Amino acid sequence: MPEYRNPAPTVDLLIELSDRPQRPIVLVERLNPPYGWALPGGFVDYGESVETAARREAKEETGLTVELLELFHVYSNPDRDPRKHTLSVVFLATACGTPRAGDDAKHLQVFQPWEIPQNLCFDHDRILGDYLKYRFHRLRPRLD
Repeated sequence: MPEYRNPAPTVDLLIELSDRPQRPIVLVERLNPPYGWALPGGFVDYGESVETAARREAKEETGLTVELLELFHVYSNPDRDPRKHTLSVVFLATACGTPRAGDDAKHLQVFQPWEIPQNLCFDHDRILGDYLKYRFHRLRPRLD
């Protein structure tokens, strides 16, 4: 019998802090490989919806209780994660308060949209590029 392999489902969040001027976004510096800056997120647990996983990951990594605004896009390039084939369901979310690094986040920082760091993990440079086009020009990501 053939062995079937499937991508692992993950979630990522573009969290805007709605109680701050210009609605900056939250990024975490990863504690574990691959190293660099990343959107808060992680793997969906068995029996968990992607919405529940997104809220859980946001709370674990940033300490924030988020409001999910909308499904932004799904990213599924087989090479997006060097560890294994994943697909990410990305949400736009808002939160208020002071985020703090938790779980597998080494560090956390709030960035204005024009100050995003260069050393991003996974395909988060593409996700953030698509988000900035959407945020400022309402251009939706292209399907590949």
